[in-house]
Amino acid sequence: MRSRAAEGARRSASGAGSGREEEEEEEEAVMAAGHGPRICEGECAVLKRGDVFKAVAVLRRRKIIFEKQWFYLDNAIGHVYGTTFEVTSGGNLQPRREVEETTTETKEAGTDNRNIVDDGKSQKLTHDDIKALKDKGIKGQEIVQQLIKNSTTFRDKTEFAQDKYIKKKKKKYDAVITIVKPSTRILSTMYYAREPGKINHLRYDTLAQMLTLGNIRAGNKMIVMETCAGLVVGAVMERMGGYGSIIQMYPGGGPVRAATSCFGFPKHFFSNLHEFPLSKVDSLLSGMFSTEMLPSEFEDNALVEEESNGLADEKQTSVQETEEESITATAMEVNQTEEQEKMDINAEDIEFKDNKEKDNKENVREKQRKQWERRKKLIEAAALLTEKNADGLIVASKFHPTPLLLSLLEFVAPSRPFVVYCQYKEPLLECYTKLRERGGVINLKLSETWLRNYQVLPDRSHPKLTMSGGGGYLLSGITVVLDKGKSDSSNLEALKMEEPSSKRCKCMCSAGLAQLWLLSA
Repeated sequence: MRSRAAEGARRSASGAGSGREEEEEEEEAVMAAGHGPRICEGECAVLKRGDVFKAVAVLRRRKIIFEKQWFYLDNAIGHVYGTTFEVTSGGNLQPRREVEETTTETKEAGTDNRNIVDDGKSQKLTHDDIKALKDKGIKGQEIVQQLIKNSTTFRDKTEFAQDKYIKKKKKKYDAVITIVKPSTRILSTMYYAREPGKINHLRYDTLAQMLTLGNIRAGNKMIVMETCAGLVVGAVMERMGGYGSIIQMYPGGGPVRAATSCFGFPKHFFSNLHEFPLSKVDSLLSGMFSTEMLPSEFEDNALVEEESNGLADEKQTSVQETEEESITATAMEVNQTEEQEKMDINAEDIEFKDNKEKDNKENVREKQRKQWERRKKLIEAAALLTEKNADGLIVASKFHPTPLLLSLLEFVAPSRPFVVYCQYKEPLLECYTKLRERGGVINLKLSETWLRNYQVLPDRSHPKLTMSGGGGYLLSGITVVLDKGKSDSSNLEALKMEEPSSKRCKCMCSAGLAQLWLLSA
């Protein structure tokens, strides 16, 4: 009894400050919900609106256009990733507080939609009226409420149709944007929806299977050959967490890492990322690899030599010009003021040329420094490959996979996984056959990924009507020690023994019948 009385006294004494305590509790709840990485200037973030994503760099006073909305990201800096913002007048972003949705409008609903006629006259508000509401600065939620009130058929729709109508109008008029942190799932979904051709139509579930089949983990030494804008390389880097080493094989003049830069990795992640050109693989395997510069670097050297020659020519011309000017100045008798003006002009020209020479020298030194860094990285990548102890191989390119896989498997250690992605099945079938003939691999599997999205809502859970037509094909396996002493006949015998038992029984039965027929004859 005394404890209850004391508790009641404490409550009555703290009645005056209950409002402040509630406010403090709300602030603590907000702070507790705000734990996590925050949006910083210069980083890469992903904008989300519904099912649409876009990767942008977070910079001040930079105009962003996303889903027919323009705004600035200045006010978003410092907030937690995952915060939802509302676009206000002037392109400013304001954090949006979660408000419980009122369902007063959806209480009255029809039994079915058979009496609703889509004649385009059910909405009383015109396009000009809606534009006037936007010009007044009315928020999207209020515009949606006005559309509901001025709809003559809204209350006759079923409850599900009303929810669908509200969701559709909110998507159109409610200017709400969520800023999320980049990840493999988000970036792969974004690329597959916006620009699937840049990633060879690599679907996000297929990428997840590649990471699993490739046994990607921290501390690995992986070889990656991809032409997917750096998405696969970024996914491998994220899974490894900055531990281990990655060797990216690239065609052409240099690797493409547009998607890799969107991940926002710290600098020490890239210290473990190496690159090696495909054009040097044959020379590396044959032992003829040298540390000569790449073709693109030869062009850079030519440019450096031309610039240095240009500097020498400019020096000679400048000396000749000054000598000619001095001769003409002594030969011609002019006023002292004109001579002084000419001397000033010549001094300015000489200073300008000196500054230009200094800038050109700095550019030459910078190019030379980049060339040495590139050569150093090339030597490091070659040293890692010559060890031939890679922990895995991932291939996802637009080129035919057979020659790539057969050459790159030489750098993989035994008992290590490899995964090959291709948008089509036929190249992987040829690759499968070549691997069986070559040997040195086991557990070969050719699979096709299949994905279907489901809508999960109360009383409305069902598969979505539209789905992806295909997610590509995967060829996976495990490397083993290749016995080069075996003959081709032994390999063929091994292939025969790997045939299904039913097929072997048929062949044996047919061979036995043939022998009996010959004996009887």
